[in-house]
Amino acid sequence: MTSTVQSNPARSRGKRQILVWALWDWGSAAFNAVMVTFVFGTYLASGAFGPDDRGTSWLATGTAIAGVIVAISAPILGQRADRGGRRRFWLALNTLAVLATMAACFFVEPKESHLLLGVMLLSAGNVFFEFAEVQYNAILVQIATRSTMGKVSGIGWGAGYLGGIFLLLIVYVGFIAGDTHWLGITGDDAMNVRIVAVFAAVWFLIFSLPLMLTAPSPRPSAEQANAPRPSLLDSYRELFRTIALLWREERNTFWFLVSSAVFRDGVGAVFTYGGILGTTVYGIATGDVLIFGIVANVIAAAGAFAGGWFDDRFGPKSVIMASLAGLISVAIILFFLEGPQAFWIFGLVLCFFVGPVQSASRAFLGRLTTPERAGEIYGLYATTGRSVSFLAPALIAVLVGIFGDSRWMIVAIAFVLVAGALLLLRVTDPVQHEEVAAG
Repeated sequence: MTSTVQSNPARSRGKRQILVWALWDWGSAAFNAVMVTFVFGTYLASGAFGPDDRGTSWLATGTAIAGVIVAISAPILGQRADRGGRRRFWLALNTLAVLATMAACFFVEPKESHLLLGVMLLSAGNVFFEFAEVQYNAILVQIATRSTMGKVSGIGWGAGYLGGIFLLLIVYVGFIAGDTHWLGITGDDAMNVRIVAVFAAVWFLIFSLPLMLTAPSPRPSAEQANAPRPSLLDSYRELFRTIALLWREERNTFWFLVSSAVFRDGVGAVFTYGGILGTTVYGIATGDVLIFGIVANVIAAAGAFAGGWFDDRFGPKSVIMASLAGLISVAIILFFLEGPQAFWIFGLVLCFFVGPVQSASRAFLGRLTTPERAGEIYGLYATTGRSVSFLAPALIAVLVGIFGDSRWMIVAIAFVLVAGALLLLRVTDPVQHEEVAAG
């Protein structure tokens, strides 16, 4: 009886930690769903900022530059946070930087002269968000055990999807639909869109603040604590030593980073190009794209929760392989179908398999690292993802250019998913990997 009573406070603290951690993901949808995908990114791509799709071109360039910065910097920042035991500090600093860029988007008026400001703010927000997410992902290793990592990761991904849905509905009702909006705001000078940027920043602040104040940080070893602070050049030298060490002694982790980079590019393309496919190939009305996005996030959240449950029971590799097989199979079916109804049905089935891949991938890597190294390893996770992020767009450009039909985007995405799945075949499931090592 005594032991049961004593164990309850620890269990409660664990649940509170998970809740606080998941709230950051819930709030982060303000940047991903509202700023990047559905509202502010679309605003910058509109004709208000110049003819000839100038906004789209500039935004793509800014995103590419941001990707390069993340690719060369994320592992170093993660490594230095690990060494100094300052994960909470770096999470808070980068989250606050994201909030600042979001709020500053209020000053981006619908004028050609303001396009550069908008692109710079959104691109900088992308960089800071990726840096914050490296620390956020690393915290998973500290708040979950190896037997619960799949469930906890699934809770985080699911919370992110649901937060995006909830916020998009609020934004749509309060500031997008109709001519007059909450607080008497109108669409003059795009004030309704610009105020959304401030609203989204406040939303993210409210839900991220608990983790910024309480996030656990790794405790540096005595050797790390007493060692002089390394220079930036020393940090890069240590990074290259880590990569070489992964190749020599932890090849399972090395190949998982490679394979996950490829299939995550394909999974990301499902959402990136889904709306384009719906309108250009399957005849979905433009006004229904936001509704499809909301429903798609509900389905993806359900998939993430389910994937987390299966992850802890059957291992993350099984969940990822099964989900990739589902994505590829449904994509092939969808390629031969026509009409909005087919897209609504099979497009949403595709979204169901997206959540488990994302959730199980994060949990997979979490089982292969330790709290002391998690920042650097998740930084490499971000870097490898960025390094191959050209695969799906490049293949789409080639196939659509050859056949002159946007439907071939489906084939391009499926090909990238197949390549990622084939690379994953050579990776051992973390649980099996541990058993082999112990034996």
